[in-house]
Amino acid sequence: MTSLVHFSIQDEQIGIMTLNRPEQANSLSAPMLEEINQIIQEIKHDESIRCLLITGAGSKVFCAGADLKERRLMTEAEAKGAVLSIQQTFIEIESIPVPVIAVMNGHALGGGLELALACDLRIARAGARLGLPETGLAIIPGAGGTQRLPRLIGLGKAKELIFTGASLQAEEAIQIGLIEHISVADSLMNDAISLAKQIIKNGPLALKEAKQAIQSSLDHDLHTGLTKEYEAYLRLIETEDRTEGLRAFQEKRTPQYRGR
Repeated sequence: MTSLVHFSIQDEQIGIMTLNRPEQANSLSAPMLEEINQIIQEIKHDESIRCLLITGAGSKVFCAGADLKERRLMTEAEAKGAVLSIQQTFIEIESIPVPVIAVMNGHALGGGLELALACDLRIARAGARLGLPETGLAIIPGAGGTQRLPRLIGLGKAKELIFTGASLQAEEAIQIGLIEHISVADSLMNDAISLAKQIIKNGPLALKEAKQAIQSSLDHDLHTGLTKEYEAYLRLIETEDRTEGLRAFQEKRTPQYRGR
């Protein structure tokens, strides 16, 4: 039986999760969600992984969101549960302690864009279309879109995109901060890996603390956020990595961080 999600490790520290239903636009079926969650738990318990890339198989679609063929066969109660399952899966992705990069190999509409919004950074193929078209189907984004999009690009622009259901090309999306990078198809994964390598050369404990400090402070006032930042900094003071970083700086060499 073909795996619905491929997972591999690049350069011993970069995890690559690939949604593997290209004939179904990498849509999120219940079995695929189960595989994704299993891999997430493995990543959370593997200290060697310092950055995760999430991408889709094929060259057309990153992820089409929910599997609508599967959804049409569900009762209303089952549909409610399916929406909650996707939302909780994206929460799990957001809670992965290491930086997560969405490598958007193609279009990301609806739940596909919501998946990317649950990641820390986004790099998209040139020409890919991104959007949340749910209001055109008389529903709303139900896997975090109404919450994460305004936090990323601002309230007014997020409302416009959700209310109109319009999609943007990657070249437009980067202008409003919806994505951080654009790449042509042939170099997309290489560019994403290069970005991951820039990240993993830094202290792994520092990266985790920085992510946690940012994520945990989004809904708090500045004073609370600064307190959380200070607490995170204190946890790093006595680490071996911090000592190694200072020593490497003094000796003008590349630091060798061990996550301790």
